[in-house]
Amino acid sequence: MSAPPNDVIARAKALLTPALVFHTGIVAVCASGIYVDADDGRQYMDFSSGLATTNIGHCHPEVIKAARSQMERLIHSGCIFYYQSEADLAERLRRITPASIEMFFFSNSGAEAVEGAIKLARFATGRQGIIAFTGGFHGRTLGAVSLTSSNARYRNRYHPLLPSVWHAPYPYCYRCPMGKTRATCSTDCFEYLKRTLRHQISAQEVACMVFEPVLGEGGYVVPPADYAAKLRELCTKEGILLVADEVQTGIGRTGKWFACEHWGLSPDIITIAKGIASGFPLSAIGASRDIMTKWSPGAHGTTFGGNPVACAAASATIDAIEKESILENAVEVGRYAMTRLSELQAGCPAIGDVRGLGMMIGMEFVKPDKSPDREYLEKVTKRCLDKGLIIVECGIDKNIARFMPPLITTAEQMKAALDIFEEAVVG
Repeated sequence: MSAPPNDVIARAKALLTPALVFHTGIVAVCASGIYVDADDGRQYMDFSSGLATTNIGHCHPEVIKAARSQMERLIHSGCIFYYQSEADLAERLRRITPASIEMFFFSNSGAEAVEGAIKLARFATGRQGIIAFTGGFHGRTLGAVSLTSSNARYRNRYHPLLPSVWHAPYPYCYRCPMGKTRATCSTDCFEYLKRTLRHQISAQEVACMVFEPVLGEGGYVVPPADYAAKLRELCTKEGILLVADEVQTGIGRTGKWFACEHWGLSPDIITIAKGIASGFPLSAIGASRDIMTKWSPGAHGTTFGGNPVACAAASATIDAIEKESILENAVEVGRYAMTRLSELQAGCPAIGDVRGLGMMIGMEFVKPDKSPDREYLEKVTKRCLDKGLIIVECGIDKNIARFMPPLITTAEQMKAALDIFEEAVVG
């Protein structure tokens, strides 16, 4: 009797919680660079990068080499002893992060880094208040989801959440939260933030503001150029720590090591994850020496954070980005993609807006009255998948297509992907 078929999807659905949502029905068997091979023999271009994580492509040979070498020597510490790969990575991060960042704490995921940043800010300042921004996504653990407001469903049935959290509007100019247009905008959303500090919580009680330099899951929104400077000035004046959540935007995604560099923003605390280790579970909290040393011994800790293998993979990732001029490629190929997509938008009323930096690009699909058109994007996404291109959506209405391909994507590969996308849009 022959063995039953290896139906991975059926087996997974039988045993994995339905809370876990998969974006496609692909069963992957291997992946390399920008390509994923499925069990049915098909190959796909992965323009999701495992949710902006495989920034230098799947299974980069230098990452595999570094991880394998580390696995043969040491896999786990649990903070029992020191080891070289963690120190090596800290030195690299010190070199590539903004000058205001001097020391690090390693953990396992973006949400865990955000949780740690909240704890650090409260501990260092002695204040309790936290201000986040509407549309932000910071994770799904209880503290992180208290800051998350990209969609109310992430918070459903989890109340009461973390207390002393307030939300100010993110500067989403295409859908201005203050009802203005670009022509009439006077950064009213920033004035709203200042009113929050007058009417709801005094600045003297706010420990930190947690800000995505480019809005991620909430819509791939690039803020006005002067907004970050205003935010930095306000936080400095009021003694509030400014936390740059670079979980999705960091490690080259926007064409610079960190998106805050586009605005000349020097954060007090930074959170890093996703692309840091090419898919190995790792994240980091960075801060100045003055702030980080206020965290007394035992005030925070971890068992698996800073895993030796993940740290080795992260160092190899950073080295590859530098040696292979990957940031420069992200800028050049990303600029080409923005040009093509803007030309497509000009002839396609269904695309209301194209925005992005580097290889973090969003296309907002709309109906004639500018209302979100989720159904149109669903058709486009399916047509792309049928042609071998993986893209995923974002935004509260799931009407925004996001391009987040590996930063190694060549101009030829980008052209092939855009040809598929354009055909899917107009088809």
